[in-house]
Amino acid sequence: MLELPEPDGVLSAADVKDVAADVIGQLPIRGIEGSPLDSDDIWSVVTMANVNRSSVWEVTSQTDDTPCDDTVMDWLHTLQREKLEMATNLLFRHLAMTILDPDRSRIVSIDFVDNPYHGSPNEDSGELCKTTPTDGTTTCHRYCTAYVVSNGKPVTLALTYVRSDEKEADAVERVLDRVGAFPFEIDLLLADRGFYNERVIRRARDLATTVIPVQKKGERMKDKLATHCSYMTSYRMYKDSERELRFPLAVSVSYQNGDRGKHGEVVRGYVACDLGDRTPTQVERRYRKRSAIETSYRLFRQARATTTTQDPLVRFAFVIVSFLLENLWLVLRWAVVARPQRGGRDLPEQFTFTTFCDWIRHELEAELGRRWEIEMNGVGVPDAYASAAG
Repeated sequence: MLELPEPDGVLSAADVKDVAADVIGQLPIRGIEGSPLDSDDIWSVVTMANVNRSSVWEVTSQTDDTPCDDTVMDWLHTLQREKLEMATNLLFRHLAMTILDPDRSRIVSIDFVDNPYHGSPNEDSGELCKTTPTDGTTTCHRYCTAYVVSNGKPVTLALTYVRSDEKEADAVERVLDRVGAFPFEIDLLLADRGFYNERVIRRARDLATTVIPVQKKGERMKDKLATHCSYMTSYRMYKDSERELRFPLAVSVSYQNGDRGKHGEVVRGYVACDLGDRTPTQVERRYRKRSAIETSYRLFRQARATTTTQDPLVRFAFVIVSFLLENLWLVLRWAVVARPQRGGRDLPEQFTFTTFCDWIRHELEAELGRRWEIEMNGVGVPDAYASAAG
């Protein structure tokens, strides 16, 4: 259970660190048989690496009360994906429902998160997915996430690891199954064009009203988008086959009046399940609510450890800790710090995610024995240099 600090006093850095340790410490790790350490020793190092955006090696080499980096990594290499993922999603659910009203419907967005990777696979090629060129590489570790579209509570609801040797629809279904288990109703489900897939559309529309941009492939779709006027129609994917899927199609025509140096007409198509009675403009306006996801992902990357390990599960663990820290910050900010006011709560501008991470770093530096000195060289300035300076 999550025990939050009482909201009638002050929230201290020690409080924040303790709550973070309680949450992250629930991630299962088997450890090394016979080791005098426990998992809290390991997760403290990982948390420090995350909030400091550094590596396990940097943390352990700059502190006195931590195990060596090899020991920490040996423990992390014992992680098991299924148990780790199950525990993570239970923690996401608990954190989210701490601040989300189960009687209020929500807008949910799903997306793929690509973590660029340089190097070869650890065990097999299925660990890596192809991505657009980023940071000098076209390979990545990929994760599928779902989060609530909200200005005040954009919490992550579910997360799963994606392998290249599985169908991406399988990963999406895992996430949607977890989202569907939440007690609140889903008012709208949003996804980008990477989710334009027959299986994904079927599962998503069973869960909620769905908007997904179409991919401009195939002559029939190109014909639908060859227009100068917005209109609503229907489309049959895999027409006249066993997989045929029919859905409402919103074709929206807009104009770029110098936006970002671009001009002219833009035609976009959207899967608009359960929105056949809306106009294309209304459908497109709903889809644009999804843009808030970039803010959420930008924050998560502000608390992600660096590493050179090839082990995808260790890298996955660092990503998980990043998302848990972001969710915990959202919970503390809203439930403990934000002041009630008419129409909601006044979110404090000074308690930023950066501040939250700084407080945890400050407390962990004291707890882990951060070393604030370094051995001198015993030589000083060479005599020849000293004479010249004189």
